[in-house]
Amino acid sequence: MEISVTVNGQLYQRDVEPRLLLVHFLRDELRLTGTHWGCDTSNCGTCVAWLDDVPVKTCTVLAVMADGHRVRTVEGLADGVGLDPVQQGFAECHGLQCGFCTPGMMMTARWLLDHNPDPSEEDIREAISGQLCRCTGYENIVRSVRWAAAREAGRAAEPATEEVRA
Repeated sequence: MEISVTVNGQLYQRDVEPRLLLVHFLRDELRLTGTHWGCDTSNCGTCVAWLDDVPVKTCTVLAVMADGHRVRTVEGLADGVGLDPVQQGFAECHGLQCGFCTPGMMMTARWLLDHNPDPSEEDIREAISGQLCRCTGYENIVRSVRWAAAREAGRAAEPATEEVRA
């Protein structure tokens, strides 16, 4: 089946199997391997990308469902000049740990900040509740998102060396 999908601002046209998942289209057809494939059951959230500005678990979306739509992956966060504040926050506050959940977490965090520029810790935890960090790095992930929010608001970001609360 012929599809046309705009991914990170670039139009792609491909002939795909009707049952091909979007995660496999991104990784195997377009070689955008930042979107990770973790569980194939929509439990882990490592595959989160945006479909028309809405975070989706790409292991639950068929590539043909993206026909005529926009997809944004973690590769599309940086603007070509510098990192997105969310990416910077994950680096500054050690939110990436092993890195497997990081792309999905970043895409969810970016969506959250676009819709709530000053989220509470509770807001952040709710936003990422559909994603698993197997390293149990949630404290650092929350701190990373708060750092990005502060940076975007022009406030002093929390220092990366801040002691983690128990």
